[in-house]
Amino acid sequence: PTVLSERLAKFAPLPFVMHGKDGFTMIENAEQAPNAKPFGRMKGFHGQFSVLVKALAYVMSMGKDGIKQASTDAVLNANYLRSKLEKTLSVPFSGICMHEVLFDEHFLEGTGVTTLDFAKALIDEGYHPMTVYFPLVVHGAMLVEPTETESKATLDAFAEVVIKLTEKAKSGDKEHFTTAPIHAPRKRLDETLAARTPVLKWEV
Repeated sequence: PTVLSERLAKFAPLPFVMHGKDGFTMIENAEQAPNAKPFGRMKGFHGQFSVLVKALAYVMSMGKDGIKQASTDAVLNANYLRSKLEKTLSVPFSGICMHEVLFDEHFLEGTGVTTLDFAKALIDEGYHPMTVYFPLVVHGAMLVEPTETESKATLDAFAEVVIKLTEKAKSGDKEHFTTAPIHAPRKRLDETLAARTPVLKWEV
């Protein structure tokens, strides 16, 4: 959001939000605010249109029953993974989860392996890593969202890989994780350096 001084407010580009006696109003057209003199329109303010079309097409093709089935399957898959891995990994909260299952890095204590190391090792196993270090209230969070598209076989295969990696970490093979990924086109990056001194242009 951008806040303008009173002197410049009337020139704010469309669309903008105006506060009046009836609360907040989205101003899409100059006619809605007679006292305003917008210099033009910055963007449609409706997000990435193609994403909306894809979402609508998905919802319409699935129908009411299909959307319900997809949602319940996603919850089922997440809880299946939770039940498969809760004795191997550490679960910060008790009870069933919704469409995502959350683990933390307590199961890695004493191994010298971090959440990030574990995630990088998954790349070498052919998996895109889970969301890591989020939510922030969980130390070393690992947030896995299997979605409704995964079968029992693919969930079992993923769980097997995670269990195997956990055993490797606890066996003392720290180097396997700190050097991962080794099979990916891009190896381990210095993420701290990249954040502090980002390279924002390409030079040939």
